[in-house]
Amino acid sequence: MLEHKSPHLELALALAEVAESMTGPTELDETLQVITRCTVDTIPGIVEASISVTTKDGEIKTLAPTGPMVIRADHLQYELGEGPCLHAALEEPVVAVNDLAADPRWPDFGPKAAALGFGSQVAFQFRAMPHVRGALNLYAVEPNAIDQDSIHLGSMFAGQVAVAMGWARQDQTLTEALATRNVIGQAVGIVMERYKLDSDRAFAFLTRLSQTSNTKLNLIATALVNQANEQAQQ
Repeated sequence: MLEHKSPHLELALALAEVAESMTGPTELDETLQVITRCTVDTIPGIVEASISVTTKDGEIKTLAPTGPMVIRADHLQYELGEGPCLHAALEEPVVAVNDLAADPRWPDFGPKAAALGFGSQVAFQFRAMPHVRGALNLYAVEPNAIDQDSIHLGSMFAGQVAVAMGWARQDQTLTEALATRNVIGQAVGIVMERYKLDSDRAFAFLTRLSQTSNTKLNLIATALVNQANEQAQQ
């Protein structure tokens, strides 16, 4: 006899899978793909999912789509300048559409989305420090497939997206900081050997050079290390 999982158990298992994907050294794209796939597997009626993210230059792009049709639906919204995922990413926290073909808010996008085979849609805004903003987009085939349970569950997965994006940013910042510290340490060693200085005076030398040249310390250090490497190869 087959054992059927309860919706609560399915949700718990899905969230556990997402959480596990963020504990190891996996790439952000992989974690986001786990989230969108788990969203489709967990929320009744949802057949496709994607993540829209705004960029620093004001553009918006799709990440972790579950299929080619959802990419087309997202890009239609970007091209037309209207639609739930665009509106959620830039303005409203939650944007639900019960009937894409007939909703007057999206006169251009709605019928085109219906022609792709989507009947309803919901998008959830997320924010991740320091400046990342976007939306988790969920698509259903049937009209009126979005109910309060869909919204409640979807908002939980949107929270997971925000956490994943925030962790990725922190990890990037930490990686950059460690790389900067490493190159400055190498530069200090070069100055110590070249000018017969102790570490404190060598660091002070680099700091003064940075101030007088109005150049960031890490750039000074990188240039010095590159110069030393080039001389060593000659």
